[in-house]
Amino acid sequence: MEFHQTQLDNGLTVVAETNPHVHSVAAGFYVRAGSRDESAEVSGVSHFLEHMAFKGDETHSADDVNRIFDEIGARYNASTSEEVTTYYGAVLPEYLPKALEMLATLIRPSLREEDFEVERQVILEEIGMYDDQPTSVCYDKSMESHFIGHPLGRSILGSRESITALTADRMREYHANHYGAGNIVLAVAGNTDWDEVRDLARRFCGHWPTGRHDRNTEEARPPGVTRVLRRESSTLQYVIQMASAPSARSPHRHAAELLSVVVGSDSGSRLYWELVDSGLAEAAELGFHEYEGSGAWMTYVGSEPDATIDNLARVKAVYDAVNADGVTAEELERAKNKVSSAIVLRGERPMGRLSSLGANWIYREDYRSVEDDLRDCAAVDVSAVRELLDAYPLGQTTTVAVGPLASLVPGTANENDPPSN
Repeated sequence: MEFHQTQLDNGLTVVAETNPHVHSVAAGFYVRAGSRDESAEVSGVSHFLEHMAFKGDETHSADDVNRIFDEIGARYNASTSEEVTTYYGAVLPEYLPKALEMLATLIRPSLREEDFEVERQVILEEIGMYDDQPTSVCYDKSMESHFIGHPLGRSILGSRESITALTADRMREYHANHYGAGNIVLAVAGNTDWDEVRDLARRFCGHWPTGRHDRNTEEARPPGVTRVLRRESSTLQYVIQMASAPSARSPHRHAAELLSVVVGSDSGSRLYWELVDSGLAEAAELGFHEYEGSGAWMTYVGSEPDATIDNLARVKAVYDAVNADGVTAEELERAKNKVSSAIVLRGERPMGRLSSLGANWIYREDYRSVEDDLRDCAAVDVSAVRELLDAYPLGQTTTVAVGPLASLVPGTANENDPPSN
């Protein structure tokens, strides 16, 4: 495998990892635009814009976009997060030119008024669908509560009010400000030639306007809050607890990934043996989430309502023990084996390499090969985990619960959120 990188005159960054020994190629545009880049007035516009991208441009209709991707056998999609909107696809090598042409079409859509009104209803239906899912509500309210006053607290979907009030003109303005070439990375991984990639980027993207959007990356300082959203129709109580963790550029991030596996992976972790294997909870997991400038430990527990308070006490006891004593060398070695296997298996597919290539560049402007990732994983020892815990101990700064309980404190009622069914 060989890594290549260049920047077009308009500021578009192009990175590629070429590998003649695989049978496909994947490409993706990584736009540094997500919900944290929005104002309250246009909340949800990044995700809405992702939908609008598939409506086509002056040359291709929405039917054309989907038909052409289908004709070349592409596996394609798009996604929006708090920080990045991604448009990607994987094809046989001979179809890379057409795939890149169509992916570039998604980046510069027409944003027609009639398409906007149709898609607005789709977004509102999507918001309604997620409102019916307790786990989705719990995640959204956890991010909102933990990052209150910080851009990371903004909802990816937006609200019914913000989507209803949004206009096509405001979306066009947002697109102009955030989809400049300097705010986008084109990543390509797989069986292709670098000269071809560079030529295709110039052909399909070289005319794009320049521009890069600056964002506030100050580290969040969560104040700490507990919210209980009563949903009597739910059979389980869902709880998410959050605390500060390393950011995407922190030297502690490798240790944080391994610690989350030791403590909270969905099998063989301390939380698994304490809560899930014992039958006390349906799920108990710890995740590490890295963002620009900030990070978060996210604990998820789903269990019978009557067991919730005791289960949260058990989680706290597990975390207190880890914070005090760290982890054992044996636990860390098992976690390394899990993470290393995931790195290698993901790296065997161009789509898996695309994800690593694009994310590493847009967050860190850094290329990491499979071998680099394996070395980083192997280098973490118990002392590195100790340093991590001293800087970012496991904890429960923010707690959000959704389910039948009115409170997480026995004998009291929640006063912050009304019941919902």
